[in-house]
Amino acid sequence: MIRRIARTYRRMRLGTRLALGLGVLALAVFAVVGTALSTYMRDYLERQLNDQMALVQGTQAKDAKVHGTVERQPYYRWYTAVYDVAGGRAVLRRPSEVPADAGKLSAVAEVQRESGAKEVFRTTHIEGQGAYRLRACEVSPGVVLVTAAPLEDIEETMDQLLMVQVVAFSLALVGLVGLGRSLLRRGLKPLSDMAHTARGITSHDFTDSAGLPVRVDSDAGGPEVGELRTAFNTMLDHIDDSLAVRTEAEQRLRRFVADASHELRTPLMSVRGYADLFQYAAANEPAERDKHLARLRAEAARMGLLLDDLLLLARLDAADVETPLRLADTDPAELVNEAADAFRAGRPDHPLSVRVDGDPAALLRLDPLRIRQVLDNLLSNAAVHTPAGTQVSLSLSVSADAAVVQVADSGPGIPAADQERVFDRFYRVDKARTRDRGGSGLGLAVARSLIRAHNGTIELTSQAGSTVFTLRIPR
Repeated sequence: MIRRIARTYRRMRLGTRLALGLGVLALAVFAVVGTALSTYMRDYLERQLNDQMALVQGTQAKDAKVHGTVERQPYYRWYTAVYDVAGGRAVLRRPSEVPADAGKLSAVAEVQRESGAKEVFRTTHIEGQGAYRLRACEVSPGVVLVTAAPLEDIEETMDQLLMVQVVAFSLALVGLVGLGRSLLRRGLKPLSDMAHTARGITSHDFTDSAGLPVRVDSDAGGPEVGELRTAFNTMLDHIDDSLAVRTEAEQRLRRFVADASHELRTPLMSVRGYADLFQYAAANEPAERDKHLARLRAEAARMGLLLDDLLLLARLDAADVETPLRLADTDPAELVNEAADAFRAGRPDHPLSVRVDGDPAALLRLDPLRIRQVLDNLLSNAAVHTPAGTQVSLSLSVSADAAVVQVADSGPGIPAADQERVFDRFYRVDKARTRDRGGSGLGLAVARSLIRAHNGTIELTSQAGSTVFTLRIPR
């Protein structure tokens, strides 16, 4: 039975449970108030009766002294009797009108004699009469006057008071629970709206790139509900951002896989073709065999470079893999001069100017091979995408907190629409994907990843007649 009630209570809505809890609390308060009120009222009525009995005995004590007994009772169902207690026991004087069960009256008279108190009160039940209040007092030495007053009126008054309390408290309890449930339901409505919003989220298609269309916009409720609403909407915004990041990452991964497949497909087809030509030449044209073998090796080498770049990017992206850098104290001016010498040897049709500012003997903690790779990529990029004779400049500025390298050319520049994506993997300004003027589109992506691995930055500014790549590596 108790378990069934507990299960039923747990299935109730929060507003109903709170209203019932409020009702139980109100019931406890009503019980305490009713008990205190009833106790106070009974004490008040009994004090009033005691005062009335004292007043009656004050009058009857004179008759007892004159006549020796009480001949007339003061009120209906009241009893007054005179007892002689000098002999050690209470003896009723006659004539007296007393109930058949008069032993309770004589007993209180003996108690008064033994205690010697001015007055003695007792509440007792007289057989055939009901509950009575007894008062005994000494009117003269050895003589005790006992008065018995019925408590029927007090009991009836208390019963009426109890009935009034039960009815009033019951109506108040029903009204309080009903009104409280209504107010709680209205106050908890914002929570119901949030639950409805949460159900709307569960039905949302998370494969869609669009954000969550639901929000809690109501401003009902107090500060606590407002805080919950703000936290709920903040959580939805965070979910929106996470979904957007996930969607962007998925799209980037799809593009990456598609571009990588395209880039690897071409050299693989070339390798297959040159292998077939080599096999044919070995059997029919021995003189052509070395030429086909050289081309086969060139395509294999190009595919190997592409795979090396992909592996390097993957290792740089993996947060749980140790960064593939071999750091050492390196002179950046020496790296710049070596890169310039290599560029002049390989690209004699592009004049190159070099400028080194700051402390020429400054050392930086970096990977010299990777930074040299970045410089070679940027210089090669400047030569590939500009016509012959275009001026190229390489500058190094070393300060107290960083080394700044700039690779600039005076070529046609990079369109504004392409500047934001030139660092993306496999992205080329040349949409035709021809390879006579460029590689796989990983050079700038590798450069940015390597500079970031050194906690540095790489920026591009380009316009017609000027393109500048700026590297900043902290010391």
